[in-house]
Amino acid sequence: MDLSRRRFTVLSGGAVAGLAIGTNLSLDTGPAQAAAAGPVADGVARTVGFDRYSLLVDGERVPIWSGEIHPFRLPSPQLWPDVLQKLRASGFNAVSVYVAWNYHSPAPGVYDFTGVRDLGAFLDDAARAGLYVIVRPGPYINAEVDAGGYPGWLQATAGTARTDNATYLAHVDEYLSAVDAVVAPRQYSTGGGTVLLYQLENEYASYISGSTGKNYLAHLYAKVRADGITVPLFHNDKGRNGYWTPGSFPTSGPDGTETGRYLYAFDGYPSPSSTPPDWGYFGAGGSKGGSTASPDTPGFMAEFGGGWFDCWGGAEFAGQGYAAARATRDAGYERRFYLTNLANGIKIHNVYMAFGGTSWGWLPAPVVYTSYDYGAAIDEARNPTAKTTPMKQIGSLLTAVPDLAKLDRAADTAAADPALTVYHLSNPDTAAHVYVVRNDHTADISTTLDLAVAEGTLTVPLQVSAKDARLFGTGIALGSRQLHHTTAQPMLQGRIGRQDVGLLVGRPGAPVQLALSCAEQPAVALIEGAADWSYDPAGALLTVTATLSGLTRLSVSGGGNPVPLLLLLADDDACATLWPTRTATGTALVRGPALLRTAHAEGQVLHLTGDTTAPSDLEVWAPRGVERVTWNGETVPTRATRSGSLAARRSLAGPPAITLPALTGWRSAAGDPESAPGYPDSTWTVADRTTSFSSTPVPAGGPVLFADDYGFHYGDVWYRASWTGASDASSLQLSYQTGTQGLLMAWLDGVPLGGHRMPVPTLAQATTQTWTATATLPLPAAQQGDGDHVLSVLVRPMARSEDGGANDAQKSARGLVSAAFTLNSGSAPAPVWRLQGADTVAVTAADPVRGPLNSGGLDGERNGWHLPRFDDRRWSPAVFPATASGQGVTWYRTGFRLRIPEGLDASVGLTLTDDPTRAYRVQLFLNGWNLGQYINDVGPQHTFVLPTGILDPHGDNTLALAVLADGTTPSGPGTVALSLLGSVDGGTGGTGRSGD
Repeated sequence: MDLSRRRFTVLSGGAVAGLAIGTNLSLDTGPAQAAAAGPVADGVARTVGFDRYSLLVDGERVPIWSGEIHPFRLPSPQLWPDVLQKLRASGFNAVSVYVAWNYHSPAPGVYDFTGVRDLGAFLDDAARAGLYVIVRPGPYINAEVDAGGYPGWLQATAGTARTDNATYLAHVDEYLSAVDAVVAPRQYSTGGGTVLLYQLENEYASYISGSTGKNYLAHLYAKVRADGITVPLFHNDKGRNGYWTPGSFPTSGPDGTETGRYLYAFDGYPSPSSTPPDWGYFGAGGSKGGSTASPDTPGFMAEFGGGWFDCWGGAEFAGQGYAAARATRDAGYERRFYLTNLANGIKIHNVYMAFGGTSWGWLPAPVVYTSYDYGAAIDEARNPTAKTTPMKQIGSLLTAVPDLAKLDRAADTAAADPALTVYHLSNPDTAAHVYVVRNDHTADISTTLDLAVAEGTLTVPLQVSAKDARLFGTGIALGSRQLHHTTAQPMLQGRIGRQDVGLLVGRPGAPVQLALSCAEQPAVALIEGAADWSYDPAGALLTVTATLSGLTRLSVSGGGNPVPLLLLLADDDACATLWPTRTATGTALVRGPALLRTAHAEGQVLHLTGDTTAPSDLEVWAPRGVERVTWNGETVPTRATRSGSLAARRSLAGPPAITLPALTGWRSAAGDPESAPGYPDSTWTVADRTTSFSSTPVPAGGPVLFADDYGFHYGDVWYRASWTGASDASSLQLSYQTGTQGLLMAWLDGVPLGGHRMPVPTLAQATTQTWTATATLPLPAAQQGDGDHVLSVLVRPMARSEDGGANDAQKSARGLVSAAFTLNSGSAPAPVWRLQGADTVAVTAADPVRGPLNSGGLDGERNGWHLPRFDDRRWSPAVFPATASGQGVTWYRTGFRLRIPEGLDASVGLTLTDDPTRAYRVQLFLNGWNLGQYINDVGPQHTFVLPTGILDPHGDNTLALAVLADGTTPSGPGTVALSLLGSVDGGTGGTGRSGD
C-alpha cells in the first residue's frame, strides 16, 4: 500500500505514531497503561543538576542506568513501546537515543519528524514507559550509519564539517532548530517529558588546540541553549582523552556565561577477553583516566560496549555473526565490566546497544551489514536474551540501595586468595560499605574476605564464579531492618503490603551468607527451598546461610521489629522471571511471566500487562489493599500464599503454535534495460561538472563523475557514455570508489563486459570505509567498429564513510571516478557521460512515508516494482532455486497472507540460503520497504527481520527481491522462506498501539 503522508498521518493518529503500512488493521488509540515505575511527564517543572557523585533531580540523587536504542533502526513506531517497555523491565531507568540528521532531512532546509521519523512520539513513548531520556543529536553521530549521520546533500556543499566554518554551521543551525523544536517541550526540567540530558557533537577528538574546535563547541552550546534546551549538556569524549572537559570552551546561555551546567562524559569498548579497566576511582587518574578528567562532575560513561558491530563477511566474529558477539559479551561479561564501572564511580552509565535493531534501506555505514543486532541484550527480533537478567539485577540494585549513589573509595582490602580483584567503597553519609569482587580467571574461586562492619571487621566465606563478579555490602537497609552484611547482591528491599520484602540474588549453586540486626531472637520459618539460620544474642544478629537454587523463601518476624520480613534468595534462573515494579500506591513484585510490562493499581485491583512464552505461573506481592489481579485485561483467579502473595490458581497461557506459509507463486522480470544501446537516456543528468565539493580529487581532463555532485546519494547509480566512431582499444579501465562490497558491471552496446567488486574485508580491514579500485575489462572486437556506441555501467556505491577524524571523509567520492581506454592505435573516444540514480528530493516527493533512504537508482525502483500495488501479472512465472546465469539485474515478486492470532506478538524473518559459491546479491523489499541487502557468497547475514507494522501479521503482504548477479556463476536466489524468530502471548496491546 503506497501511502501518502496525509494517509500515514491519519492512520498513525498524529503524535501517537502507530505505523500503518501495507496492512488493514485498525488503530487502537485508547489510553496507555501506567508505566511500571520511573519518571513521568506530568507538567511539573523540576531542577536537574549534579555534583561530583551523581545527578540531582529536585535535590535527590539519581544514578542513571541507561541503554541505547535508535528509533531510526526500528522503522515501525508501533514497536517502539515494545522495546522501551522491555528496557524498563530489564532494570534500566533511562534510554539514550541518537538522532540521525540524514534520517530527517532529504534536502537543505527540509525536515521531517512524522511517521517513522516522529522523534517526538518516541520521546513520548519513553516517558510513558517510565524512562529518562538522553538525547544525542550530533550533528555528527558516527553510529555506523551512512556518513556518520550527515545527510547526502551535505556532501555536495561547501565548508568543512565538524568545524566553525560558517556555511557548515548555517546548515547545522537549521538542523538543530528542527530537532530542538521537538526536544525542548519534552524536557524533564519543564515537566513536558523526561529528557534529562542532551549531548553536543560526538567523539570529537579533532581541533583540540587552536580556536576551531572551541568555537565549534561553543557555537553548539549557545545554539541549543537559545533553542530552549535547559537540561545539563555534555560531550562524549572519544575514549579517555580528557578532551572538552568543563571550562575547555566557552559555555554561554541566553543570560550570559553559564557554569555548572555542563558535564564531561567518555566512552569505552574494551575487548571481552581483556581485564576490565579502571576508568575512575581505582585507575591511573588524571586527564586520561576516564572520570578523573573531570573530578567535579559525576562519572559519566556515555557509551560502554554492550556488544560490537560486525562487517561484511563476518571477520569480526569468524563468520558466526552476532550470536558470537552475544556469546563473548555474555552475562558474566556484563557483571565483570559493569560492576567494575560502578566501583569506579560511574553513576551515569549507558550500555551501547541495549537493542540494536536494523540498519534498513541505505542507512548502514560501510563497516556494517543490514543487521545491527550488536549482540545486545534485546536481540534484533525484539527477544530479551539471557543478558537482560544481569541488567535487571544491576538496575534494580541501584534503585534498592540508595547508598550506591554516593560512594567514595574506601580502605584497600584483599581476599585471602589474591587472584580475586576487590574494590571497597563506602558512603560517607550512611557508613554503608560496598564491595565488588571480580574473578578474571577460568575457574571458580572459593576464599574468604574481611568486611568492614560497625564493630570492626568480619571474615566471611566467599565464592566467585569463573569470569564473573558480584557486589555485596554491609550496613545496608533491608526494609525497616538493617542488613548487617551480605554476600548476596541486593535487588529489592522495602515495604510491600503488610510486610517488608528483601530480594537478594546470585549465581546458581553459589553459597551466600547474610546477617540481620535483631535486638532479640526473631521467629524464622522456611517457606520454600533450603537454608540454615542461627541467632547470636551477643551480637544481636540473625545469620542466614544458603546455597542458591531456584527461589528460597524465609519469613522473619519479631526480633524487636513489628513488621514481618519476607526474605527471598534467588539464583539467576529464578531471577529471570522476577519483576520488581512500582505503582502509584506502592511497590510490587511479580513472579512467573516472561516479561512484566506495566503495573497499575486501581482500588483493590492490580492491573498487569506482560508476555508469556510458555504456560507460566503468576504470583504477585502487591501494594496494601490489593485483593484482585488482572493480566492483559482478564481477571486472574488467585489464592493467598504463606509468602503474603496472591498466586494464580491456574497457569497463564502461553502462545499457540504458529505456522507460516510457504513462499510460492513467484514472478520475475529483467531489471536492467539501461544496459541496452537503444535505451532512452536523453532525460538523464549530463556529467558536465569540472569541480567538486568531494574530498576526492577530480581526475585531470575528465568530467566529475561522482554521484553525490549530481544529487544521487543513496543506492545504485547508472552511467551511460555515448560516442560515434571506431576505436582500436584492447580494454577499458573503469576507476571507481565505494564503501565495503561495492561493485560495478559494464556493457558495451548491450554486450556484457564483466564487472568488479571490492574485496571481502579481512579482520584487519573490518573498519575500512572507502575502497578504490580500477576494473580492467577486455573489449570485444565486434564492438569497436564505426557507428554509435554506448557504454553502460551500473555501480553500487554501498555507503559513504563516517567522519570520525573530522577530515571530511564522508565527502570521499562514490561512484565512477574515471574511465580510460587502453589503445592499440589511434585516439580514444570522447564520450558524453550521463548518469541516473535516486534523486533524494524526487524520491521523497513520490514516497514521503518511506523517504530517501529507502530506494536507489535501479529501473525497477524508479518505476515502483518494489511497491505493493505494482501490477506484475505480465511477469514470467519463476521457481526457486533460480538457475539463471548472466550479468545483470532480475526482479522477483510474490505475495503471502499471514493469520497470526490476535493477542500474539510474533517476530517474523525472511531467511535466504543457497550454495555459497554462487555470486549474487539481493535487495529485499517488504510492502515497499527496503529491509536489507543479502550477499550470498559473502554473508554472514542470512535472516532478515520483518518488523510488524511494515509486515501485516493479519493480512496480505508483498515481497520483492532485486537480484544483482555478475555473471561469473549461476545466479540465485536459492531457498527463500519465512522464519518464526519469536512469539509471545501479550505484546504491546496494553499501549493502545496497533498496526495497519
